[in-house]
Amino acid sequence: LSSHSDCMSSYEENESKFLRKAKENPFHCCVLMTCFCVLLMKMKSRGDTKMSVHLIHMRVAAQGFVVGAMTVGVLFSMYREYYLKPREQQKAAEPK
Repeated sequence: LSSHSDCMSSYEENESKFLRKAKENPFHCCVLMTCFCVLLMKMKSRGDTKMSVHLIHMRVAAQGFVVGAMTVGVLFSMYREYYLKPREQQKAAEPK
């Protein structure tokens, strides 16, 4: 019985961690939803291509979106860490 409660508390911690991360950086959620919608639209309009070729193209496109989203996320976190944070510290250090 205690292992079940431990599992539930771990699940709740992971869920709250996900929600906290989503609130801190909503850009990632928007990118994922956009990629999902684009992939669904491309799946509907594949034309005369074979399904296997179409799936290979979709996999490559999805991987490209992931790499792009990771790059933008890293650049955004670097911007916050190395540009915004020093400015806030500088403002806090100035005498009033």
